[in-house]
Amino acid sequence: MSADEFITLARVVKTQGRHGEVAAEVHSDVPDRFAVGMKLFALGKDEARRQLEVEDLWRHKGMLVLKFAGIDSMSDAEALIGSELQVPRSERAELESGWTYVSDLIGCTVVDRSSGTSREIGRIEDVQFGAGEAPLLIVESGGKKLDVPFAEAYLEGVDVARREVRMRLPEGMLEINAPLTAEEKQRQSVKKKRP
Repeated sequence: MSADEFITLARVVKTQGRHGEVAAEVHSDVPDRFAVGMKLFALGKDEARRQLEVEDLWRHKGMLVLKFAGIDSMSDAEALIGSELQVPRSERAELESGWTYVSDLIGCTVVDRSSGTSREIGRIEDVQFGAGEAPLLIVESGGKKLDVPFAEAYLEGVDVARREVRMRLPEGMLEINAPLTAEEKQRQSVKKKRP
């Protein structure tokens, strides 16, 4: 199977306990998505994928703690840190209407329709969780990286077939996290030098 035939359900953040348990950041809102006996594929930083079986699991401090069969020590668990826990795309859960898989967003074009016209912002390179209420879309736009909240209040629609995310962004949102211009950097350095 090629890389795009898998979807990521969670990412291992750290070890949790002395018997091979790991804490994972979950990227699925599907209730009861994880279960004892479930087979997952761990995609490591070296791009190697290995199959694991869930032996036990529980929630702890906003994370999912997983114990895998054959991972019985802290050093075994440390080897999994940073791994993406995946399932084949064919095994992904059916979503309710209006829901979208994060993996389907990557590569989509963000289009802002707030001014009454459609303006292409850029392509989604990544989705980050934990920074606020809504996940952040990391959008590449003309050599710059923009953080765009994937919030229901701004979302007009997602067309996975057309690879397009339509949004109505508040005025000034894209300027908030845009890199400083040379002129702005100059003004900041002048302010810092004043006593």
